[in-house]
Amino acid sequence: MGELLRAPGVAAVLDSGGLDRHTFMCGQSGSGKTYALGLLLERVLAETALPVVVLDPNSDYVRLASLRDGADPELADRFARVVDDITVWGDGPTADQPLRLRFSDLDPEAQAAVLGLDPIADLDEYAVLRDLLREQEHDRPLVTGFEQLLQAETPGARSLGVRARNLGVLDWGLWSRKQRSIVDEICGSTARCTVVDLGSLGTPQEQRLVAQAVLSALWQTRATRRPRLIVVDEAHNVCPAQPGDAVSALSTETAIQIAAEGRKFGLYLLTSTQRPHKVHKNVVSQCDNLFLMRMNSHDDLAELSGIFSFVPEGLMAGATTFAMGEALVAGKILRRPAYVRMGERVTQEGGADIPPTWADPR
Repeated sequence: MGELLRAPGVAAVLDSGGLDRHTFMCGQSGSGKTYALGLLLERVLAETALPVVVLDPNSDYVRLASLRDGADPELADRFARVVDDITVWGDGPTADQPLRLRFSDLDPEAQAAVLGLDPIADLDEYAVLRDLLREQEHDRPLVTGFEQLLQAETPGARSLGVRARNLGVLDWGLWSRKQRSIVDEICGSTARCTVVDLGSLGTPQEQRLVAQAVLSALWQTRATRRPRLIVVDEAHNVCPAQPGDAVSALSTETAIQIAAEGRKFGLYLLTSTQRPHKVHKNVVSQCDNLFLMRMNSHDDLAELSGIFSFVPEGLMAGATTFAMGEALVAGKILRRPAYVRMGERVTQEGGADIPPTWADPR
C-alpha cells in the first residue's frame, strides 16, 4: 500500500487474507481517505481473486478501470489484467451499464417503505399492495409500473398510484421494466468488480433505495457462499446510527446482519466514512481491521479506541498529527499496528476536490 511512515523506504505490505474480517476506514475531510480507498481497491483487484461490489455515493470510483498517465509500469501492468472485469453501473452517458431498478426487485418491506406505507396506519393500501404481490407470486398479470396504477380498475390500486405520484416516486429515473436491473447483476454477477454509481442518481431517495436493494440482494444470495468484498463509502448515509427514514432503517438493518453473520457466507464489509460516530455502532463494532487517517475529533478517537482496543492508545492518538495520505493500519490485515504513508495509485480518480483558484490574488 505504500511505505512505513517511521521507516521510510520499507514497504507496507498488507495481508490480503485479512480481508475475511470486516474493515473500517475513517478520516476527516482532506485526510486522503478517498484516495486511500481507491488505492486499496486497486491492490485488491490486482493481487487477489476477491470479487468486489462498491457503493459509490460521490462517483469517486467510476474511473477505476482507467489507468493513470505516468503510473508505475509494473503496477499498471498488473492492474491492466483486471480492467475488463470492472463494470460501472450509473445514470449517465459514461456508465458501462444504466443503473436501473424494478419495483419487483424490492422485498415487501422496501416496497412499502418507498410508498410510505405502514401496515397498521395504512391498513387498506397496504393490503392492496400485498394482494398485488401475491398475484405476482402466482405468475398472474401484475401492474408493472407505477404510472399504470393511476389507470387501474380498482380504487385501491389507483390510490397507490396517487400516493406514488404525490411522493414524487413516479419521477424517479431509475425505474425500468425492460432494462437489466442492478439486482440482476448482484444475483448473477458477470463482473469481477461492480461499481454502483449512486452519485449519478437524481435524488437522495433513489440513492438510499438502490443501496438498500444492493445490500438486500447480497444478503439474499448468501447461501451461494460466493466471497465478496462489499465496499460502502460514506457509510453514515447507508447504515446511519440514527436512520431518518424507513428505507435507511432497512439498509441499516441489512448492514448489521451482514456485519454480524456475513463472514461465514463470504460477505466481507469495508465501510468508509468521515464521521465514525454517525455509523451504526453494531456495524463498526464487528470490524477487525482499521484504517484510521487524520482525525482531529478527540471524541471520535476515544470511541474508536474503545472499539479497536487491540490498537495501543498512543498510536491512535497520533491520528491528529497525520498529513494527507498517512494512516494507522491495524488488524488481521496488518498484524502489528503501524503508521503507513500511502503509495501512488495507478488509476484515475473519479472525483476530486475543487481547486482553490478562487483564493488566487486578483
